[in-house]
Amino acid sequence: MADYEQQQHMIPKETALQALNTIIQLHFEKTLEKKRAVDLQKKELWKLFHLFFLFLGLVFAAQAQASPRLQCRHCWVPIGLLSMAHLIFYVSVAQTLRCINGFKYQRRCHKLTLGVATDRLRRLKEAGAGAVDEIEELEIHYQEPPESYFGKFKRNWALHFGFLIFIYGFMVSSSVVMLCY
Repeated sequence: MADYEQQQHMIPKETALQALNTIIQLHFEKTLEKKRAVDLQKKELWKLFHLFFLFLGLVFAAQAQASPRLQCRHCWVPIGLLSMAHLIFYVSVAQTLRCINGFKYQRRCHKLTLGVATDRLRRLKEAGAGAVDEIEELEIHYQEPPESYFGKFKRNWALHFGFLIFIYGFMVSSSVVMLCY
């Protein structure tokens, strides 16, 4: 009876190799899918930046060629317009960066899981002929990066928003200078 239970837990090596290959293929495809998603989101982010800076250029050009009727007391109009545009742009950039960071995190998880599965497959091939004794040998748990991995995302956010705040300050101060002095 014990011999039968032991055979029931044994898995043929070919079946184990096929299962690990399937896991590897799945995580490889997911890694590529997340890479394409990140690339697409980055293209969207660049489009947002281009449109935003085109808008800022138009506002700046309109102020530079302002008629004598536009005076210092009217500076609230371009500042209000710039503030609304920056707020809308900040929200758009935040959402896009959130998507990018999410896809990057998922991609990293799939890469780590792919590495574990590849290592198990290599060890199984080196083990020689026979059957796999333990089911746990074939179980590949979803891997997650350490907490320090999130620091990369925080630096990215800080860099983007620091740049945007600098641009906002520059545009507001240049509007005041052009209209009031």
